[in-house]
Amino acid sequence: MNIDLTGKIALVTGSNAGIGRAIAILLAANGAKVGVNCLNNVAQGQQVVAEIQSAGGEAVLVQADVTDPAQIDRLVSEVEQALGGTVDILVNNAGHLIQRVPNTEMTEEMYDRILNVNLKSTVFMCKRVLGGMKEKGGGRIVNMTSVAAHNGGGPGSSIYAASKAAVMAYTKGLAKEVAAGGITVNNVSPGFIGNTMFHATFTPNAARQSTIAGIPLQREGTPDDVAGAVLYLASELASYVTGETIEINGGMMMR
Repeated sequence: MNIDLTGKIALVTGSNAGIGRAIAILLAANGAKVGVNCLNNVAQGQQVVAEIQSAGGEAVLVQADVTDPAQIDRLVSEVEQALGGTVDILVNNAGHLIQRVPNTEMTEEMYDRILNVNLKSTVFMCKRVLGGMKEKGGGRIVNMTSVAAHNGGGPGSSIYAASKAAVMAYTKGLAKEVAAGGITVNNVSPGFIGNTMFHATFTPNAARQSTIAGIPLQREGTPDDVAGAVLYLASELASYVTGETIEINGGMMMR
């Protein structure tokens, strides 16, 4: 079976760079019309749209903060209006560690920021698109968790890890809730993925080299490695897969 997403509308949050960018481009390459989203750096988002369009695809960029339900509503409405239908594929890629903070220094403001960008955004994005998916009789939702959800993450990232574990549990619950409507809900769980701002910002080179040395496949992952798993979950190949988590970590953590 070939993967053909022709006629499908996909929305990928946080897709102006890194993993989200790779996902948006790959979904478009397989026929989907893609809503590209960014919070900042509109120029990067425009570059993603231009790359999709230059390859013959269809895409639109909408700047929106996905921690704000009002902006989520606007984001989905603008994507659906521009692309001519309701969202078939939602990829909740937006997320952030924000800052490494030991629990002894954690503030309520930082706690809220971490939970909002990782969990709240996922919950309210799902809520917004489910009506359209139910009307169509099906849909695909792919959420983004992390290897940190299993091992607690690195120094100063316990709340981030907890938020990603919450996404994992939420995905299982939502998968049960919407299964009768033909909607699947799954997670992808990246390990150490290079060429992203996450590790460029938060991981010193010595820690990077040490981590790679402990990965059985002896390399860091790439955004395209993650995008391939998302494409599978978004396709008919995964029509009988729901509530699951695909680990993308080169053998770093086997479950």
